[in-house]
Amino acid sequence: MTIKVIENEMQFEDIKNDTKAFMLLKHSLTCPISAAAEAEYRSFQEEANLPLYILHVQEARELSNTIADTFKVKHESPQVLLFNNDQVVWHESHQRIKQDILASHAEKL
Repeated sequence: MTIKVIENEMQFEDIKNDTKAFMLLKHSLTCPISAAAEAEYRSFQEEANLPLYILHVQEARELSNTIADTFKVKHESPQVLLFNNDQVVWHESHQRIKQDILASHAEKL
């Protein structure tokens, strides 16, 4: 699967409306921990069985905050969120974002 960048709320709403399940990485462009999490996420894309998206928090801060408020998930960066049927069913952050953990949770859908 290709990882697609989400840049605004309209894109996010379209994805939610058109996609039953997907994964989103909130990524900081300036944080080394976030760079490591992105590498794990990119490694996971080869085996992913659902669409993958990335949000650069510096470029889409408003959307990042909206997601946190709407889904009642405290914002962290890096942070991965697994959506299913318009709900966040799992999320993780920082060094706990690992390829095998991502795969394990994606398989449960």
